[in-house]
Amino acid sequence: MAVMKLSGVYPILATPFRTDRAVDEGDLGRLIEFIVAAGADGIVFPGVASEFETLDGDERTHLVNRVAHGVAARVPLVIGVSARNAADAGAYAQQARALDAAAVMAVAPSSLATEKSAICDYYAAIADVGVPVILQNAPAPAGCALSADDVVDLVRTIDGIHYVKEETLPCGQRITQILAAQLPRLVGVFGGAGGRYITDELARGACGTMPACELADLHARQFALHRAGDAHGVRTLYYRMLPLLNFQAVFRMAMTKEVLRMRGVIESIGVRAAGPQMDTGDRIELVTLLNDIADLLPAGRGRPLSTSP
Repeated sequence: MAVMKLSGVYPILATPFRTDRAVDEGDLGRLIEFIVAAGADGIVFPGVASEFETLDGDERTHLVNRVAHGVAARVPLVIGVSARNAADAGAYAQQARALDAAAVMAVAPSSLATEKSAICDYYAAIADVGVPVILQNAPAPAGCALSADDVVDLVRTIDGIHYVKEETLPCGQRITQILAAQLPRLVGVFGGAGGRYITDELARGACGTMPACELADLHARQFALHRAGDAHGVRTLYYRMLPLLNFQAVFRMAMTKEVLRMRGVIESIGVRAAGPQMDTGDRIELVTLLNDIADLLPAGRGRPLSTSP
């Protein structure tokens, strides 16, 4: 199996939904172009931030094909194959292989949290397809919150797992523990959790980050500073972004899509996944936070358009 060296910023592509809950494929295409133009190192779809659990099987298969066509191999594509069971996850991995995905990423469903053998079978079914696997370790309700020792055991046991995305708190400590195991097949560990702990993750040896996509250009700039050895620059930019990252932790997909709308990237901001929605006060605060970093945003993607949905 050829394993591509993945590193840097891999935003999770949001799924734009219209008010009728249908996917806005025009917006999806515009969002892909935004992420590629932002200088991201790759794209991930579908992930938790894509609301993958709200997509039915046919819809998901179609959208993965649509995204692969839109990315057109300009950057590496990581295809999310998380599912409620091993058979479905394996089938999604087969599609990813047919599309020449650079890797597949999967979080074990929380229903398996107490069944270590079933978790092992789940990842084995995915790895058997022959595409490099990124083991996503996420807290409930999205995942099982595996211990660092459990993650290490899975990487040791299953040949096809070559990356980990670690976002169970404390992320930094877990990254240190996983890398300290010196697993021969492990190529790297990505951070997640919306980029809120990236300075610690990078200091501990993370190979990249997989944040939400509304600030993809700033995440890419941040990682460019990291590659240049400018730790002070990384931290300074992090301080500027942190209020928005914290806001996103509360409102998740709703905030991501609202920011993308305000930045003129998409129009459809419907959310299928459960979670808090923003009221008028929240939108006013979000406009203020975006205006606070308007000097960092590229021309034409700066000042928010309005607070209206």
